[in-house]
Amino acid sequence: MLRIISGTARGIKINAPDTKNTRPTLDRVKESVFNILMPYIGDTVVLDLFAGSGNLGIEALSRGANRAVFVDNSNLCVKVISENLKKTKFIDKAEILNMDVFRALSHLREKGEKFDIVFMDPPYNMNFLAKTLQMLNDFDIISNDGIVACEHHEDEPAPDMVGKLEKVRSKNYGDTFFSFYVRA
Repeated sequence: MLRIISGTARGIKINAPDTKNTRPTLDRVKESVFNILMPYIGDTVVLDLFAGSGNLGIEALSRGANRAVFVDNSNLCVKVISENLKKTKFIDKAEILNMDVFRALSHLREKGEKFDIVFMDPPYNMNFLAKTLQMLNDFDIISNDGIVACEHHEDEPAPDMVGKLEKVRSKNYGDTFFSFYVRA
């Protein structure tokens, strides 16, 4: 079982989808990632792509983000995200898009959305990492001071630069990496 580790929902246990296709971010990894992101969190709009349980976006809401959009194409994951948002009392600060990430990014661009923090945890080794970063860059939905935090496997290295997005930091946790991008 997952839990929210800090903020207003600290200690609340949330569910993970019961599927082999999701890998919830472990507490120790999440704590480290949020220590890196702390300067970015307050009063932000967050996008959680390939959201799974909604773990990262909900943690951001607990730590002071104003709003979060969760994207997952699995009906099971969307149901779990909704339950977790109700449990943490963040349902009014959230929007859930039950569609594939690429369609969702196009939809968000059409709405004129801008995000301060983007989390992405795509399925490993399926070439979603570079393609999603490219779409984030091309669709211009990241705010000027925004940051992208990508979880990926060591076998799928994150590119140093994608358009105007520059990798500024990468941290490994065993065979899992988090790479962070900002506008160059």
